[in-house]
Amino acid sequence: MRNLNEIIKFGAVGVLNTAIDMLLFFTLWSIGVPYLLAQVVSYGAGMLNSFVWNRSWTFGVKERTSAEEVSKFIVLNVTALCVSASLLFLLSGQPLFVSKIIATLSGLAITFSGSRFWVFRQQRRKSI
Repeated sequence: MRNLNEIIKFGAVGVLNTAIDMLLFFTLWSIGVPYLLAQVVSYGAGMLNSFVWNRSWTFGVKERTSAEEVSKFIVLNVTALCVSASLLFLLSGQPLFVSKIIATLSGLAITFSGSRFWVFRQQRRKSI
């Protein structure tokens, strides 16, 4: 049941992250920002939101934020960003909205797995 709860919460935070990401991405792109730069900026905004909400609400981490935790989160999300930006580039012949959805879903799979099993793992074990 706890795993299902985490997945639902991660999904809810993900919806908010995706809304922030999509809104900012398409706003920046519509005013002339190149799509790869727009991706980096919009993804960063979603990433910050993700850290705050997933750490405290989804995974229930109560301890102070550590440098190791932040470092792992950044590495995980930079990896997901590289994958999503690469997919946007590789799918550039497709409609941009379709490419963005595929890139976003790929990033979601990477960040949930990494958050659950790597970034917040130590804190989760302490609270069980």
